[in-house]
Amino acid sequence: MIDPERWQQIEQICEAALKRKAGERAAFLKEACGKDEGLLREVESLLAHEDAAQSFIEVPAMDVAARVLAEDRSPSLLGQQIGSYQILSLLGAGGMGVVYLARDTRLGREVAIKVLPWAFSTDADRLRRFEQEARTAGRLNHPNILAIYDLGTHEGSPYLVSERLEGKTLRETMKGAAVPARKATEYAVQILRGLAAAHDKGIVHRDLKPENLFLTPDGRLKILDFGLAKLTRPESHGSPTDRTESRVGTVPGLVLGTVGYMAPEQVQGEAVNHRADLFSFGTILYEMLSGQRAFRGKSDVETLNAILKEEPPDLSNLNPPISSALNRIIRHCLEKSPQERYQSASDIAFDLEMLSDSGLTTLPTQSKRVTKRESLAWIAAALLLLAVLALAFAYFGRLPTESPAVHVSLSLPEQMTFPIGEVPAISPDGRHLAFVAKDSAGKSKLYLRALDSPTAQALEGTEGASQPFWSPNNRFVGFFAQGKLKKISVTGGPPQALCDVGFSSGGSWSRKGTIVFCPPYKVSLSLKMGVR
Repeated sequence: MIDPERWQQIEQICEAALKRKAGERAAFLKEACGKDEGLLREVESLLAHEDAAQSFIEVPAMDVAARVLAEDRSPSLLGQQIGSYQILSLLGAGGMGVVYLARDTRLGREVAIKVLPWAFSTDADRLRRFEQEARTAGRLNHPNILAIYDLGTHEGSPYLVSERLEGKTLRETMKGAAVPARKATEYAVQILRGLAAAHDKGIVHRDLKPENLFLTPDGRLKILDFGLAKLTRPESHGSPTDRTESRVGTVPGLVLGTVGYMAPEQVQGEAVNHRADLFSFGTILYEMLSGQRAFRGKSDVETLNAILKEEPPDLSNLNPPISSALNRIIRHCLEKSPQERYQSASDIAFDLEMLSDSGLTTLPTQSKRVTKRESLAWIAAALLLLAVLALAFAYFGRLPTESPAVHVSLSLPEQMTFPIGEVPAISPDGRHLAFVAKDSAGKSKLYLRALDSPTAQALEGTEGASQPFWSPNNRFVGFFAQGKLKKISVTGGPPQALCDVGFSSGGSWSRKGTIVFCPPYKVSLSLKMGVR
């Protein structure tokens, strides 16, 4: 068996060779391998499998090596017992392991077991990636994410146990054709719900693509394969070992992902956050609606260049054409700059859910010749309607009207007081009140109260908040804290920092997503654009 250091050397040379033109590889390999003829043969063998692997970035060289050199050494587990799991049949195989159908003899249910190939049992990096997938997905409990049940080792080979799924991947479902807009939107919202759950835990998937999305017969969508996931916010109670393993494969300058679905910052090898997943989501939604990939060139290099510099074809040219509102949502997801994209998966889901069936596609207009008699009839009808409205206004305008008065008393939590200069903010729909209160130690926090409720709820993570104001859709409260402009969802979750502001005397949130705020003692206004 070739040791892991040897494979790491092979992988690095293969990656560098594939970045060069075919005519330049021979000279490069001769220089890189030197007098080590064995190394040269091994690298050339892996390069010969490039076509079968489709893409070096999509299927890393170590994965190809697994299939080339480890298949004959990995004994079949069919019919064997792994712990309390009886192996029934083979479901599939890939670079990160072999997947079996098994039966949990304790609970009497069918499960899927992924076993790491024997050749990688001593590969520390591959082991960390495998364990990362289990630990990362194990932190999540959401109906739109594959459930992980167990993690163990069998004869030196690690394995993880997950729920058994029946159905097809999104790639198999699409079959190269477009998905009806209504169905595509339903799938998209489920993807976003799963992503929102992962992002709330500080987990970025980093390899979202149709192959990693699974559809069950009842229409449930599941996000799979967190093998490249990045934990951006380590659990406070986790051990140092856990935190180290969670960062496997996050080294700046290393390109990870799948060609055609990576965000620009992934292509450039930069550090990524959850907005990289939102870009990948945009490419998937585009593909579902059009039946074509958003970014595709004649080669992987051309595809990566398109992601960095080009815009995908306009969806309004489809038949039937996609509505301008849905088109804007996709374009917003596919912004080249992460700062210009949506703030969160929940924001995109909200916008998609607001679109009715009639708002997904645009029906072509039909011209109709109108005769002179029909025109006169419409004019007469309009004049008659105006006359009726005028009479009604004259009559009802004389009637006295009285608007009902609403009386609200605000009881602060025990031992809490209003800070000087703070004014409560009422939501645009008139149903909620956001206000700042401080305790006896002078520490302030943001509170939310429904006007029909006698109690207020503290919003966690808003320590030091001041000057709250509402988003026009009633879903977020903006505020200032620790020298930053922040926003927080009224449904919960951590606040998001939008920009540095120093101090401010208040803000206003427009319907176009622009926040205007004014630093004290200054005449100029500051703008924070693109906030949804």
